[in-house]
Amino acid sequence: MIHYILQVILFQLLLLVVYDVFLKRETFFSANRIYLLATSVLSFVLPFIKIEAIQQSIPQEFRVQLPAVIIGETTGGGVTSAPVLLDGVLIAQQGISWSTFFIGLYAIGVVLSVVLFVLKLRKLYRLKQSATSIIVENYTIATVPNTHIAFTFLKTIFLGEHISETQKTHILQHELVHVKQRHTLDLLFYEVLRILFWFNPLVYVFQKKIRELHEYTADRLVASQDKAAYYQKLLSGVFGTTEISFINTFYKSSFIKNRIVMLQKSKSKKIVQLRYLLLIPAVCAMVLYTSCAEDASTQNADLVSKIENLSAELSSKDELSEEEKSALGALIYNHYPKDVKGIPGEKGEIHFDKDRKHFKTEGVPFGTLDRAPIFPGCDAEASEEENKKCFTDMVSKEIVENFNTKLANDHNLSGRQRISVQFIINEQGNLTNIRARAANPILEKEAMRVVSNLPKMIPGEHGGKTVSVLYALPIIFEIDE
Repeated sequence: MIHYILQVILFQLLLLVVYDVFLKRETFFSANRIYLLATSVLSFVLPFIKIEAIQQSIPQEFRVQLPAVIIGETTGGGVTSAPVLLDGVLIAQQGISWSTFFIGLYAIGVVLSVVLFVLKLRKLYRLKQSATSIIVENYTIATVPNTHIAFTFLKTIFLGEHISETQKTHILQHELVHVKQRHTLDLLFYEVLRILFWFNPLVYVFQKKIRELHEYTADRLVASQDKAAYYQKLLSGVFGTTEISFINTFYKSSFIKNRIVMLQKSKSKKIVQLRYLLLIPAVCAMVLYTSCAEDASTQNADLVSKIENLSAELSSKDELSEEEKSALGALIYNHYPKDVKGIPGEKGEIHFDKDRKHFKTEGVPFGTLDRAPIFPGCDAEASEEENKKCFTDMVSKEIVENFNTKLANDHNLSGRQRISVQFIINEQGNLTNIRARAANPILEKEAMRVVSNLPKMIPGEHGGKTVSVLYALPIIFEIDE
């Protein structure tokens, strides 16, 4: 939801920039009115528009998690066991969640906005009750005692009784434009948006701009015969105002200067209307963005789903195999957030190293590969599962045989040393972007040296094309003390 709201605000900002830079100063008032209303709606709809063809054209990421390679001397000729993952890992959420807090905050904002809206309607109702109303054709003139107010709401024109008859005639002509063109409906539309999206400042900006546009429209139609006299009436008139956001007020001091400037402008040339075509590339760019963003969010949703499924599957097992424990331990170690120091559980606690480097993921999901990379010497005609096993065995063999275990004595290392390695097998089968993370930089350097000496592979394939595949390789260096 937060991502959707941010997208809406971003799109509204871009559409307002287009309006302010290219359209605001033109005299196509009806077209500008349509633009403001349409783009307001469009900004809420665009985040839901996803073009699948765009998503498919963007390469996804191929990533392979290899089993841990264990290096080190063993006691009594035995085999070193895989790392053990503590059971019952659980991060408990206490107190009120952030989502609950923000939902509550939003609800409070909506309730307050509704209350303010009702109070404004109540104020209008009281003015209407105190006024003397006369129905003329299809609109109503409400004369309010002891005031100089002049504004329109729906089909009712409110006029203060202290306004002179000459001024009333002029104001009625102006306010009738608001009535006939149903300008109040525009303002009520934005009032609803202000209730639902009270936290979005751009909704208020949209409403202000369309109120200005309403005044420009009425001024242009009424002052078409004698602009000089109209300027004089605007400048000399002193009328009361009421701070209600969804009414068309005849006299609003902050609008007067802009209204006079727009009255002085000559009618815009028709060719300038081509500027509205700028909306097309703007919308296309937004759709491209939402399609790409959907691709990423879908992958995140898929990942969350897979984690939940994995959690359910692990919970159903009485005991994990050593291989499963090793793979799960490496997965948690490689991907825990930087600010997390450990994970508490019912049977103990997993502690993470404080110093760590950040790896940037590159390449798309391994399960979608048509063919995984093949290690030289493995049978290319064998089944996919056989080739994956052969690849893993050969990589492990190369690492174990070539890793310099004398580093333990040379640098006074002891205990279990974990090294996380990532590398890419690119479209040509070469190993690139080799990176390593370990508590000791010497181990990082040695791991990168060994991996860089792996032979050139037969590259992976997807959709009939060779693709880059990212591998994650945990190495555990066991040192007898």
